[in-house]
Amino acid sequence: MEFRARNHVGGLTAALSVVSLALVFGAVLGAIPRAAIPHASEEVLRAIPHVNAVISTIAIVTILAGIRFVRRGEIARHRQMMLASFALFATFLVLYLYKVVVQGTTEFPGPETIYQFVYLPTLAIHMLLAIVCVPVVYYALLLAMTRPISEVFGTNHARFGRLAASLWLVSFVLGNVVYLLLYVLY
Repeated sequence: MEFRARNHVGGLTAALSVVSLALVFGAVLGAIPRAAIPHASEEVLRAIPHVNAVISTIAIVTILAGIRFVRRGEIARHRQMMLASFALFATFLVLYLYKVVVQGTTEFPGPETIYQFVYLPTLAIHMLLAIVCVPVVYYALLLAMTRPISEVFGTNHARFGRLAASLWLVSFVLGNVVYLLLYVLY
């Protein structure tokens, strides 16, 4: 029996989503042992949030460029931008998870009222969108990557792609707001 990824996009989406989200929750909840991960210097660990903010900002630009290119009918350039966006997202996630496993989550250093009424709601919405975004992004990506461009138009790629891009954009923007609250403003 021959396995063709194009015939199993839903299953692959589910499997990749479960693995990705298990890694995220495992890191955040401390289920991944710190001893299993090599430790970087303190300088590298301090740099990760700043690098991730730059990555998020570049990802916002690549997603917006991808949207613009597809609206202009420039499919090859759209594909390049969305693949770049996915690579940036994956890089961000690897760096974030590494930092969380090695150091744990970062405490909010600002005033309690800002923490309660600005930081927590922003973080909650960012996290919810990031979680929902994972399977939607995988699904849109797999639909596009398992078919020739001429066949992608006959799938749900455009519908899920619009949803994925919207969720991704808002999540990256809110992630940058969280970064500003944690590392710049307070």
